Amino acid sequence: MFEKLNILDEKDERLRKISQETTFPLTEEDKKLIKQAIDELTYSQIEEYATKYGLRPGMGLAFPQLGLNKRIIIIVHEVEEGVFDEYVFVNPKIVSYSEEMIAAEVGEGCLSVNRDVEGHVPRYARVTVEGYDIDGNKIKVRAREELSIAFQHEIDHLNGILFFDRINKNKPFFNENEIRLI
Repeated sequence: MFEKLNILDEKDERLRKISQETTFPLTEEDKKLIKQAIDELTYSQIEEYATKYGLRPGMGLAFPQLGLNKRIIIIVHEVEEGVFDEYVFVNPKIVSYSEEMIAAEVGEGCLSVNRDVEGHVPRYARVTVEGYDIDGNKIKVRAREELSIAFQHEIDHLNGILFFDRINKNKPFFNENEIRLI
């Protein structure tokens, strides 16, 4: 039985708080929510299930979006049709990043933002993220392009930042000479 997560709306002030470091071991409730988030993010990217369960497509989720002040993010990245890589990071930190900047050409979306927001969000083209898996083992990933954007977006949630905070109000769109659009 699939049960949808209760994701906070952008108006909820809990999304603007800086999340607390998470301690180990994780609670059973945390592990259950992580599994539920992986299922929902996966289903949301498969049209048949997205339609069946009324899901908006999403590839990432941070615990603050569930009203929990914990530094935990989940990303489900479709690497080819129907094939997904799952990333669960506890206490993630970006430890290095490229000089090159990119932006999603169509802009970014967010499961907590139930409206279209126009504008490009400047992000690092490549990031290295360190953190811990659900068992407390140290993990590290080098992410590029779309996956790099997802990690930066979700880590922003842990710091009370929503993607539209990063859109330049005076110049919301870039051209190809200013930033690489993907």
